[in-house]
Amino acid sequence: MKKTTLPLGPQHPVLPEPLSFDLVLENEKVIEAVPSIGYIHRGLELLAPKKEFTDYVYVAERICGICSFIHGMGFCQAVEEIMKIEIPDRAAYLRVYWGELSRLHSHLLWLGLAADAFGFENLFMQTWRLRERVLNIFEKTTGGRVIFSVCKVGGIKKNITDSELKALQSELDSLSGEIKEISDVFLNDSSIKNRLCGIGPLSREDAWHLGAVGPVLRASGVSEDNRKLGYAKYGELEFEPIVEKDGDCYARCKVRIREMFQSLDLMRQVVSRIKGDAIDTKVTGLPCGESFLRLEQPRGEVFYYVKGNGTRFLERFRARTPTFANIAPALEMLKGSELADVPSILLSIDPCISCTER
Repeated sequence: MKKTTLPLGPQHPVLPEPLSFDLVLENEKVIEAVPSIGYIHRGLELLAPKKEFTDYVYVAERICGICSFIHGMGFCQAVEEIMKIEIPDRAAYLRVYWGELSRLHSHLLWLGLAADAFGFENLFMQTWRLRERVLNIFEKTTGGRVIFSVCKVGGIKKNITDSELKALQSELDSLSGEIKEISDVFLNDSSIKNRLCGIGPLSREDAWHLGAVGPVLRASGVSEDNRKLGYAKYGELEFEPIVEKDGDCYARCKVRIREMFQSLDLMRQVVSRIKGDAIDTKVTGLPCGESFLRLEQPRGEVFYYVKGNGTRFLERFRARTPTFANIAPALEMLKGSELADVPSILLSIDPCISCTER
């Protein structure tokens, strides 16, 4: 049978990111996919020796707009580990609060993009209408809607008072009910099930050996979530990783939907447990040494490596983001799929090329 090579991307009506693949086809079936990485490389890591370590947090959070808060938080945690800085309890709790709000925002954004890919425009609009309400909370508490700049080495820059947290909780409770309504559509609508169920399967063994992370890994039956490491105040909160076993696009969608409700619950726990008044610790000295840590982004596990040499400028900063880890599993998902299902499969890993190509 004659093989055809079809380029997909970097521009495509369905793909929200400039992904670039060469698809090897036999008729309409994909037998191989060859990725092209590096299309929008920005060289952010090379700025580490040129920016003071207290200012580099602004660069780190610009690795990705959707995950900006956790990128800034991860960088700060890495420097705090080198300098043996212990941040106040309130700062740690609020980092969790904003981190889970970021996860809620990211998953709502992904659900809207998925609905748009299905051609379900009304569902897309309804999902992003809810996303706007999450962004309004970010704007109210941080002053920003995409880049927040509230994390700093030693704590946070802005406080949310107890009364403000309780007022925000009523908004989140209202949001939870509306998310439940759209979730029922995503999980039960027959047209969506036809586009997702059994599409792009990834076995538990392949997910593990190919290094899948985040919802992609957990949707294949692996209970792995870096929040269980207990960083910030996650060690004091009650939750378990969200796991599904089917490993297809529908399972990955279901994991993200269930994680939204988990994030809402974690924010409720923060409101009930937050304590203390201080939001930062005075930072003295300069970072000398290196640290390596793992956090859980909305898209999955992210690694940070920071090396200081006792000056105001870092010697090295390195990040490995979840989309990079999920590209190899995505290639496995694409093998044997129909050409028409390729956009849905690629969207199911929730790709972020800004994260991948730093």
